[in-house]
Amino acid sequence: MGDTPNYIKSLLLPNGKKPTGRRVWSLDLESIWLPFFTATNLQGDTAIPLDALGAPLRLAYAQDGSVKFSKSGRPVVRVAKPIADSVKLVRDNFAANLVAYAEGVAQDNPEGFEALQKSAHEAGEPIATQDRANMSKAVAEAMEKSMAEARAEARKAPKTPKQEKVPVTA
Repeated sequence: MGDTPNYIKSLLLPNGKKPTGRRVWSLDLESIWLPFFTATNLQGDTAIPLDALGAPLRLAYAQDGSVKFSKSGRPVVRVAKPIADSVKLVRDNFAANLVAYAEGVAQDNPEGFEALQKSAHEAGEPIATQDRANMSKAVAEAMEKSMAEARAEARKAPKTPKQEKVPVTA
C-alpha cells in the first residue's frame, strides 16, 4: 500500500476513551480542547487569553445587557469566543487536511481511486435500491392510513343540513 502518514493512521484506530461534558465540535471541552489549547499556548502556537482557558463557559447576554434565557427558562451558556474561534480554525484545517489527503491519494493512484469508488458504488447500489423500495412502500402505507383516518373522521362529523336555494330576484 501507499505511505499513509501516521497522523491519518491514528485517526482510524479505536480509542476507548469516552469523554463526557460540554462538547464543542462533538469533542469534550474539559478533557480535550482545554488541555490541547493549554499545550498549544505553552508551545507558542496559539495565544488564547488565560481568562478564556480559565473560564471557558460564559453566560450569554442580550443586547440590553441582561442575561439571556432559553425558551425552557434556562440561562444560555456559551463557549468563550477565543476558544470557539480556535475550535473553528482547527475544524476548518482538519477538513482541509482530509480533502488534501484524499486529493493526493487520488492523484498518486487515479486508476485505483476511481476503481475503488466504482466498486463502492456498485456494492452500495442494492442497499440504495432496497431503501428506495422500502421508502416508497412506507410512504404509500402512511398515505393510505392517513386517508383512512380522514374518511373515518369525516363519517364521525355531524352532517350539516342542506341549505335551500333561494331564488334571487332582481
